[in-house]
Amino acid sequence: MILLRALLTIAIVMQLSGCGYHFSGSGDNTIATGQSIWVSFIRNESTSSIAQTVLRRALFEESHRLRGLFPAASESDAELVVNGTLRSYSSKAVSYTAADRAREYRLMLNVELEIRRKGMNSLLWKGSLQSYQDFPASDNLALQQNAEEAALVAASRIIAQKMLVASEQAY
Repeated sequence: MILLRALLTIAIVMQLSGCGYHFSGSGDNTIATGQSIWVSFIRNESTSSIAQTVLRRALFEESHRLRGLFPAASESDAELVVNGTLRSYSSKAVSYTAADRAREYRLMLNVELEIRRKGMNSLLWKGSLQSYQDFPASDNLALQQNAEEAALVAASRIIAQKMLVASEQAY
């Protein structure tokens, strides 16, 4: 009985003092299901001519898939607005065959993104995100380009997922 009272007292004291932990995504930085989102044209400082378009599509798709957001008809209609800059896009060989030919390449993206809530002067979230995806080398140029484009789609999805998670953890 004394042990039970002691444990209960300790539990109450711990509850009253608080431990400093709280749920991430609480407060003004939550992204609620059903909100509209607009992804502005992503500025491109890289060498890729299509990466910003693939990234923009991934941001829309992952926002819908992971958070239930839907694309707004225009920026003025959106509750959330995403702006960003594709800082770098690179592809380099990461593994080789015994004949010293590239076996696998790594596509790397570096992006700066920010999210604003409609009517707010301050940012909901801003940060720099990186992602990479490996893809196989091929002697056939068409197959090589297809593999690189698939890697770009996968890396862009990872960037979009990281953005959503990071925006809700910024408390």
